Amino acid sequence: MPKRIIYWFRNDLRLHDNEGFLKATQDADEVIPIFVFDTRQFNEIAPLGIPKTGAFRAKFLLESVQNLRDNLRKKGSNLLVRLGKPEVILSEMARELGVSTIYTAKEAAQEETDIETALSKKLKVYNIDFEVFWQSTLYHPRDLPFWVSCLPDVFTDFRKAVEQQSKIRSTFAEPTAIPLPEGIEIGKMPEIYELILFSQLPSADQRCVLPFKGGETEALHRLKTYFWDNDQLKTYKETRNGLLGADFSSKFSPWLAYGCISPRQIYEEVKRYEAERVANDSTYWLVFELIWRDYFRFITLKYGSRLFKASGIQYNLEIPWNHRRDLFEKWVNGQTGVPFIDANMRELKLTGYLSNRGRQNVASFLAKDLQVDWTWGAAYFESQLIDYDVCSNWGNWNYVAGVGNDPRENRYFNVYTQAKKYDAQGEYVKTWLPELSNVPAGLIHQVWNLDTTAQQQYEVHLGYNFPLPIVEVNKWLRK
Repeated sequence: MPKRIIYWFRNDLRLHDNEGFLKATQDADEVIPIFVFDTRQFNEIAPLGIPKTGAFRAKFLLESVQNLRDNLRKKGSNLLVRLGKPEVILSEMARELGVSTIYTAKEAAQEETDIETALSKKLKVYNIDFEVFWQSTLYHPRDLPFWVSCLPDVFTDFRKAVEQQSKIRSTFAEPTAIPLPEGIEIGKMPEIYELILFSQLPSADQRCVLPFKGGETEALHRLKTYFWDNDQLKTYKETRNGLLGADFSSKFSPWLAYGCISPRQIYEEVKRYEAERVANDSTYWLVFELIWRDYFRFITLKYGSRLFKASGIQYNLEIPWNHRRDLFEKWVNGQTGVPFIDANMRELKLTGYLSNRGRQNVASFLAKDLQVDWTWGAAYFESQLIDYDVCSNWGNWNYVAGVGNDPRENRYFNVYTQAKKYDAQGEYVKTWLPELSNVPAGLIHQVWNLDTTAQQQYEVHLGYNFPLPIVEVNKWLRK
């Protein structure tokens, strides 16, 4: 009987720089590629009553899996698709098909590693091997200058150490021929309504910064467009805090989240750009942010489940988080009465995307101004963001909430100052809050101070067509 290996695709939905899949094609006579839609990932998050995977994420995931199937078909193979619990489906399939080993990508967070453990235990009963490959980061954990358990708790210390002492491994080539056993049921792709809870798929909002579409093909196209066609990398550091438009930042994060593109592939393309066009602070800064992404993955390995608790990785039990649903719902729906916060939250709700600058501000507002349990905000981001990445999302929320890796005590975002700096003319706020379109730039970020005459003049009626602020807001003007 030919040697058969199952390759279980997870958050590595690509053929390029996929060490585990390449090795499977080299080690076996026949390879069975499979993706399992884990139905637990589409359940409701208690006690918030929101889906763990919302419509925007589900759509992007479906597109990514379909593109992987299309690309495998071009190589004479296919992608098996199943719905259910991966540890059950894969162990039974391996037994029935006489598989010698299951290969897959190693994950970092507890839910994912618990599934790995459960699958490994089931496979041992059938004497089937299970092999995992770390392939989600720029730096391989084995190449770090310290054990993960000794990882520095300040990012700058980590960055300096790896930049000076570690090397980034080269990317792996795509496999050439991928034989698939005959007679195996391939399985049909699920429809989105079979996965998501509660809601219909929202129509595309024309204000979205980019018409995001999942898949390796789209990821590599975005890489080419942003770097080479539009030549935007050379100004990345200056524009990365923008709020409107496709090219103020790379927008690679959705494809990175699902592994449609490899961080090392991006790195190698940066190096090629530096050799052929220009090397400057901007080209370095994109790599710098990939290193931040690595750091949160390694922090997740170090701290495990502490990342997901309100006390955070600092185990800080002193912050009195509240659980007021009324405040949380106003935050979610962009009804806080603070234009910059509401514009960002409405963009997130209507598109599944939010800029990095926006994320920092709305997270700080929920945790520091409303003092609502920050894990609620992290869970909402998990549901809503098309680029949800468990390590980066929860690591960043730890950081902003003051229970994570921030070396500064009491980091706080003055929303008014931030709005004036990053949306000086109010263009972003007016894009997402058209009810404020007549308010002059000099007044729009403190619209709560408009008197009755000004409200009539600018057609803003506080408490009616725009909410009154839910916090004491003039404190920002005094600071």
